[in-house]
Amino acid sequence: MLDRRGFLIAGAGITATGFMHAANAGSAGQPARMASVSQMPRRLLGNLEVSAVGLGVQNMSRKYDTSVPNRKEMYEVIHTAYENGVTFFDAAEAYGPFEVERILGKGIKSFRNEVKIATKFGWNIDQETGARLPGLNSKPAHIKTVVEGMLKRLQTDRIDLLYQHRVDPDVPIEDVAGAVEDLMKEGKVLNWGLSEMGVNTLRRAHKVLPVTAVQSEYSMLWRGPEKSVLPLCEELGIGFVPWSPLGVQFLTGWIDEQTRFAEGDFRSMESRFGPENIKHNMALVKLLNDWAERKNAVPAQIALAWLLHKKTWIVPIPGTTNLQHMLQNSAASTIDFSASEIVELNTALNAITIEGERLPPFVQAFSDVEAPVKR
Repeated sequence: MLDRRGFLIAGAGITATGFMHAANAGSAGQPARMASVSQMPRRLLGNLEVSAVGLGVQNMSRKYDTSVPNRKEMYEVIHTAYENGVTFFDAAEAYGPFEVERILGKGIKSFRNEVKIATKFGWNIDQETGARLPGLNSKPAHIKTVVEGMLKRLQTDRIDLLYQHRVDPDVPIEDVAGAVEDLMKEGKVLNWGLSEMGVNTLRRAHKVLPVTAVQSEYSMLWRGPEKSVLPLCEELGIGFVPWSPLGVQFLTGWIDEQTRFAEGDFRSMESRFGPENIKHNMALVKLLNDWAERKNAVPAQIALAWLLHKKTWIVPIPGTTNLQHMLQNSAASTIDFSASEIVELNTALNAITIEGERLPPFVQAFSDVEAPVKR
């Protein structure tokens, strides 16, 4: 039975051990939102049941600031996430490349059958060396080779959810779907999805092989999917997985108008974080801080809870390399809003304009792409 937030199982929270880790994990003097039981609520992406909040592991091989996290600590984050009810872990061959899949595979090995793995193909990566080659590659033969490498790195015999990371403008989506369907028949892939695709491509893909989930950037900071992607997902019964649900840390309150990013940090190339725009965009952080105080929470939890209340088939995958932050993110599923509070929050949010673009042009060029028509 679903509650009004779309949860399949009532109750959420962290274990007693998690409580000790998170008790002092609030930011800006605020306490972390705590929960009373260890079972995370569940949601459905299509027919795939996962925890209401997942864990993105992208930065476990290299953080935004280009520093390298301690590998032992990353395993601890993964293990503790599982202990506190997280059953949905998101990776990609491009993260590392390859290294994040290795970290995740080792991290979940002892409880592999209790969790769902999502990973992604689509960038043009040399499968022997891991070297990044120009452009994209979703040729059917390449997809099948990529999946064989994924299975080895993830130490598993199947991938629960395989996404096309970006649409290849040279390969019809029907051919991509055909390759994935072959892998499904072999039991190597159980579900598939698309990321940052054009809406016509999504409709065509779903017609050939039912799509379980779409993954695209979506948060209070970037609401682009609301225009056409979310309505189409609702129409077709496809789940939605927001990447960067915390606005690449902006919605955590850790970034302010004085923040400047390290060389190599891609956020330095996003105009929304430029010196003038970030000053304007701080109105969103103030809104989150105000609501965090009202809800005895931290800003990140409000941002995630807002997403959870948007649709019952939305499952955010906040990424972190910090154990305390992971516990906070997971506990966001305990935050409820009354109908009047949601109206109030959305009214205030709609009054805030975000200045600057979400991605630099050379990256945005890979999003909203329509696959060629099959001849």
